[in-house]
Amino acid sequence: MSKAVRNTEEILSGNMVRAILTLAVPIFINNFIQTLYNLTDTYWLGKLGTNEMAAISLVSPIQSIIIQFGTGLTVAGSILIAQYVGARDGEKARSMANHIFVCSMIFALVCGVLCFLITPSVVKWLGAEGSILTMGITYIRIVITDLPFLFMINIFSAVNQAQGDTVRPMQLNLLGIVINMVLDPLFIMGFKWGIAGAALATMLAKVPCAFLAGISLFNQKNAIPINLRGFRFDGTLFGRIVSVGLPTALGNSTMQFGFLLMTKNVLVFGSGAMAAYGIGNRINGMITMPANALGDAASTIVGQNVGAKQLSRAVDSYKKSRLIAAGFLLVAGFILSRSIISTSIVSIFSTDAEVITMASRFLSIMAFWCWTNGIYTTTKGIFNGAGNTVVTMAVEASRLWIFRFATLFIFSRFFHMAEQSVWYSVVASNGIAAFILLVFYYMGWWRQRLSPELKAQTV
Repeated sequence: MSKAVRNTEEILSGNMVRAILTLAVPIFINNFIQTLYNLTDTYWLGKLGTNEMAAISLVSPIQSIIIQFGTGLTVAGSILIAQYVGARDGEKARSMANHIFVCSMIFALVCGVLCFLITPSVVKWLGAEGSILTMGITYIRIVITDLPFLFMINIFSAVNQAQGDTVRPMQLNLLGIVINMVLDPLFIMGFKWGIAGAALATMLAKVPCAFLAGISLFNQKNAIPINLRGFRFDGTLFGRIVSVGLPTALGNSTMQFGFLLMTKNVLVFGSGAMAAYGIGNRINGMITMPANALGDAASTIVGQNVGAKQLSRAVDSYKKSRLIAAGFLLVAGFILSRSIISTSIVSIFSTDAEVITMASRFLSIMAFWCWTNGIYTTTKGIFNGAGNTVVTMAVEASRLWIFRFATLFIFSRFFHMAEQSVWYSVVASNGIAAFILLVFYYMGWWRQRLSPELKAQTV
């Protein structure tokens, strides 16, 4: 019996806490590995100077907008394949995997070309000038060429995660970060290629991983292989991808565009504040990774149990995931919010005293309130797993476009908090979004896209 089959049995009928942790721990490690790509760049670029840090912090959201939109397709694939796996419909699961592969590859190629062409205009619009402008354009134009490789890896992760196997995606990404950690210092410091070296290292590290992912995906001995021979678009399956994936894609990319505008607002306070914002966000991303992993695990478990028509078990997986995520982040966040600890962590990435002071303050505030992220991501998981991504799209977009910009305006305009208005707007908007999504859950909105038979089940 394969690992994926064993995990599916655990998800559908085994110990729920064990099922959650079996999926979440490898996802957490995988997410941590992914973050190390940026953290490695941040560490080595921090050795060069504040402008390099400011440049990468300014333009990273451009890359994230494109990646997050495309990720909506693979997230939809993972949810829908999981539902077919739970329903024991292997044929539909395989057909869905083929459709996700074709849609993702087309998206990666088209967006890669368009982004390369419009990057200079976008970076100028953000307010970058001089060396920050030049370095920002260079970085984005290089890293955007890795989109086909990145999406090959993401499809591999989606297909395996839908089956309950989160270990193989973790192993694949571990290979990528090892390569990146070797190439970064070689290209940045050894060859003195600066920010271009960081971008090249990130891109080249994905090439062997994408090659191995492709071999596995097209291996016809797998339970859900990619087979494009005689492929034809199925309108029904494509419609399901759009109905589930488009809201996720719009929500994620809209949120990232909001981050782009946030960086534009932060740059007003100077390159030091921009560098501090970038460092704080990256470290905070690591802190909240366990909650994100538990949210992804909940999504897969809910998806499989919805497919198996076991609604009570789906709800049980969500409640246990939420408790674990919020509890862990409450304790970890309190520890990391201590000034001596946050300052020590931030000092790894910068030697600029002003940047260290600002980033440490930002990190302390975010860490103390990060438990709200545990509630948010796991609640998002039950909505996504049930196929209701419209609600999560609306809340995700509102989190930045309404809550964050509104609180930023209030803190800046009426309390004159300068760069700290940014720090507090982040935690305030995250907390408001978590509360609203939780209210929607208790109102039963997560069940809207379920069949009448499932909606009738009491949980």
